[in-house]
Amino acid sequence: MSASAVASAQTSVTLYGRVDGGIEYLNHIANGTGGSSTRWSAEGGDWGTSMLGFKGTEDLGGGMSALFDLETALQIMNGTTGGGRLFSRRAYVGLKDETWGQLQAGRNLFIDSDGVWEFDPFVQQAVSSASLVRGRNWQQTNNNVEYHSPVFHGFDVQGQYAFGNQASGFNNGAPGEFGRSDGIMLTYHSPLFDVRGIYDELRDSSGRFSNIFTASREYFAGANVRVQKFKIQAAYTHYAAPDSPAGIANTADHYWLGATYQATPRWAVTAAGFYIHVGEGAGDASHDPASHAFLYALGTTYNLDPRTFIYATASYVNNNKSGTFSVFATPRDSSSPTSPLAGESQTGVYVGMMHTF
Repeated sequence: MSASAVASAQTSVTLYGRVDGGIEYLNHIANGTGGSSTRWSAEGGDWGTSMLGFKGTEDLGGGMSALFDLETALQIMNGTTGGGRLFSRRAYVGLKDETWGQLQAGRNLFIDSDGVWEFDPFVQQAVSSASLVRGRNWQQTNNNVEYHSPVFHGFDVQGQYAFGNQASGFNNGAPGEFGRSDGIMLTYHSPLFDVRGIYDELRDSSGRFSNIFTASREYFAGANVRVQKFKIQAAYTHYAAPDSPAGIANTADHYWLGATYQATPRWAVTAAGFYIHVGEGAGDASHDPASHAFLYALGTTYNLDPRTFIYATASYVNNNKSGTFSVFATPRDSSSPTSPLAGESQTGVYVGMMHTF
């Protein structure tokens, strides 16, 4: 009887994932000797992160079910997993009730990563809304407790609270991890349009808002509008890092507007413009100075079948004299930098294939 019960429970488990790979071109990369270089490379995850996951549900009766999700990022070009973690993206368990909603605990995408992609014309590709904020909106956090409400007349609410788990200070986090972080998201969906607002706080390991693009407060508002074969998307985000060192820029404003044209059931074309304005102040190796930049992107996808498509994306970033933004979401102090020299433009192109299962 025990063996039979175990076998029955396993039928609720699903293996899922996606695999992305292609070729990439990037120019005007600052090479550390005062000049610029060009790079051709085979890359995985340009359109979207390759991943492998296991998820499942178990009916507990009375409209309630238990659930879990274990998911890791993959880099198919060298066979490694994300950040050296067994499950780098999601690792949580929870309960879902048809009336009261879903409550879960574990590691997960930070709330803005889970919420911004739906309003991004380039759905958080390598070139996307993440580029000019150096990846601020695609992080993951540990020790999460999350709540997802049921949908009520088109509205739903999601809240997230990530504990720091450190005795040294309530807001502190483990070395190399984020400190105590939290956020709330309100969404309205309808057949013609969607709107979403997010407020979140992402702290560094010392529990401070010390960098606009790595540890800051965020205020986000976004909208989608569907008109025949077009999907139009726009958003505004404000970042504030009041604990930044004196004299360092501690605010930024990010805007975008884009549209996707579904030319045929298989073929779509997307175009978008992104703009970042960093407030007054100086910068250093890890903090951007007062600057601004425009990013323009054009992309297309073609579905070979419901689970496989090929893609191509071209992008161009135009920095002002102080800006060093890349077309890719690379942190300013990255160990594998892609940023150009201050004031220099940059062009990036990638083509590839995505398969989901």
